[in-house]
Amino acid sequence: MLYFAHYSNINLIIMSKLKECRKKHGLSLQLVSDELNISVSHLSRIERGRQVPSPDLAERLSDFFHGEVSEMEILYPQRFSQ
Repeated sequence: MLYFAHYSNINLIIMSKLKECRKKHGLSLQLVSDELNISVSHLSRIERGRQVPSPDLAERLSDFFHGEVSEMEILYPQRFSQ
């Protein structure tokens, strides 16, 4: 199931954090998407704030980045915008 995000600055801030984590560790979209068994385009849309991941994928993303971005931050960015 796909969860599409409404454009908002809050979503973009949190999703940009995912991209920052990925780049900080020198990881490509391809490598991360392969590890999570999702398409590159899906991960790209999540990073750009165009799509919100499912709860399962949010958990896997958080685990992959060792909690640098929490599952809750990914699913509920408006709560963490302060």
